[in-house]
Amino acid sequence: MEHNPILVIGAGPAGLEAARGAADLGYKTLLVEKAPVLGGNPILADYAAITPDMENAERAMKRMIDAIIEDPLVEVRSETTVTAAAGDAPEITVTLAGPKGEEQITVGSVIVCTGFQHFDPGRETQMYGYYEYDDVITLVDCERMLKAENFVQPSTGDKPKRVCFIQCVGSRDRQIGNFWCSKVCCGIACKEAIEIREMVPDCQVFVFYIDMRMYGFWEDEIYWKAQEDHKVNFIRGIVTEITKRGDQVVIKGEDTTMGRPVEVPMDVVILSVGMEPSEGTTETAEIFQMPLESHGFIETVGGALNTVTTARPGCFAAGASTGPADLEDSISMAGAAVMKAAGFLRKHTLAASKSV
Repeated sequence: MEHNPILVIGAGPAGLEAARGAADLGYKTLLVEKAPVLGGNPILADYAAITPDMENAERAMKRMIDAIIEDPLVEVRSETTVTAAAGDAPEITVTLAGPKGEEQITVGSVIVCTGFQHFDPGRETQMYGYYEYDDVITLVDCERMLKAENFVQPSTGDKPKRVCFIQCVGSRDRQIGNFWCSKVCCGIACKEAIEIREMVPDCQVFVFYIDMRMYGFWEDEIYWKAQEDHKVNFIRGIVTEITKRGDQVVIKGEDTTMGRPVEVPMDVVILSVGMEPSEGTTETAEIFQMPLESHGFIETVGGALNTVTTARPGCFAAGASTGPADLEDSISMAGAAVMKAAGFLRKHTLAASKSV
């Protein structure tokens, strides 16, 4: 049966998996990515290793890219965005803007995999000083140093003696409107803490948390591993301010377990920034007239038993375009979205053939 191609928007992990899955089922697939390279945040943000299995992120993404790049059923358009859409599935005409100008293509179904963006800690109401102090960095900054295998105190270039993570920066914060748990930050902090301890064995590592949220197997795969095998110190507490003293930054707050104030000098402070809807998610939702849910991500309408169907018939969403998601969620949702898109096209074609 001939179908218009399935359009996949976004070539991060979810988008790559969706493109591979659609091609494996025999459907022509058009994969559109606004960046010049494929791989999404793991590549664009220089992730060192993926969570929880700690596979080299570049190698993992290369494997996913290799799976689709030579597939004759997958057409890849990088440095390209969708700027307009008209009509209804399975006859949606989309306008693409790319290096060779604008082009209109008719697609049968759409899978949105536009991911998330990292929270900007400059918007945090707590006085963390991200833009004031060189030694206050984010999980993303830390990933870049770990990838370069050179974790140092940024202001001096020396190996740090004492490092801490501050959890829930930009997540679970009603004052800034981010009500949600970003789901992955606790796990990624544990992963990075392990990597720092392996790279700088003399460095003490602390994690200040409200409560550690480790889902499923992450509990023993990285949390207990960090604590028991790598001697990472977990302190239940709230950090409210970071100041500078000499060559060190000083965190101030409260140890909520002991009920006493905390003031500790650190060489490096790492802010565990959460997820927010990406610009691509917001723009794509508007172009395809897909409603957003109350937190600003693309709304899916099937409840807990159908996490990928949107209010727009024939249009589906996967991964962090629908809300905070880890890689395991994103890959699973991509597979579900492909199944729904293929089912939509097949049912429509069968119905059309019976009416002839």
